[in-house]
Amino acid sequence: MQHLLAIETSCDETAAAVIDRDRRVLSSVVSTQTALHEHYGGVVPEIASRAHLERILPVIDEAIKQAGLTLQDMSAIAVATHPGLSGSLLIGLTAAKTLCLATGLPLIAVDHILAHIYACQMASGRDVYPCVGFVVSGGHTHLFDCPSPLEHKLLGCTIDDAAGEAFDKVAQILGLGYPGGPLIQKVATQGNTKACAFPRIFIRDERLDFSFSGLKTAVLYEYQGIPGQPPKAGQGDPQRIADVAASFQAAVVDILVAKADAALKKTGYRRLCVGGGVAANGPFREALTQLAARRKVDVIVAPMEYCTDNAAMGAIGWELFEAERFASLDTDITPGLVRR
Repeated sequence: MQHLLAIETSCDETAAAVIDRDRRVLSSVVSTQTALHEHYGGVVPEIASRAHLERILPVIDEAIKQAGLTLQDMSAIAVATHPGLSGSLLIGLTAAKTLCLATGLPLIAVDHILAHIYACQMASGRDVYPCVGFVVSGGHTHLFDCPSPLEHKLLGCTIDDAAGEAFDKVAQILGLGYPGGPLIQKVATQGNTKACAFPRIFIRDERLDFSFSGLKTAVLYEYQGIPGQPPKAGQGDPQRIADVAASFQAAVVDILVAKADAALKKTGYRRLCVGGGVAANGPFREALTQLAARRKVDVIVAPMEYCTDNAAMGAIGWELFEAERFASLDTDITPGLVRR
């Protein structure tokens, strides 16, 4: 059996995994940096890259050890090269190149976005393409037409904040901490989703684009008040916080599901594949289940362990391996986000 070593360092998770050619994950190791960035309320690129530098080799060693294999048992090394933070991507790519140079193994450059969508195929155990691919995370809120694992056409994306970024910023406004997604979901269980009439920006727009900056500002004014006017009462009140969090979360979920539905209608596809950190959100997953039942379409959401950044989704590297699409050792990173 052939084996693939996959490496992921696109943002703030140092990860490595070993996957066999049947796409079985033999090991998946993720070293999180949450504690390092918590004080800042978001990912600090310089801190992230330094942490990757310290952790990358121990994480790779542990992944190979857990798989019960050695580096010589690998058939190729796959690494995320785009998109992401420059310093973070460089650490992973440099490690992968060095291992390839030392062993003679082929290098495979993985698209982090396509890997998130491919995690849905791993979860389902069957071919999920063609599909609408939906990646919703701290850095991405993007819809794609995906005719195959290695093909994608951008249908729509955020013009400002990503959904996950909005969760983090709203959590800061409410004094909840970081990361924002799980904290908002937790307090929102005690809140009224209709307590605050937050806008559903672009929800009826024919374009498949997103905007969460205005929603974030609406939360700020609702909770703290409009600058120049008396501050809002109830700041710090647990019920007030829960109501604002629940109303904000409901607005985000409404927008995401509406746009996913519109993408299905536009493409004519009967399958939606959703990945990324925000795909771990309970109300979002529930709303997607309702969408599937209402529209009689196939909705596949990545497993919880493969929603946030991980190297197991680097199994898409096998698709590139089988297509003989190898990368040269002078391959470079492509940082930044997917834009039009």
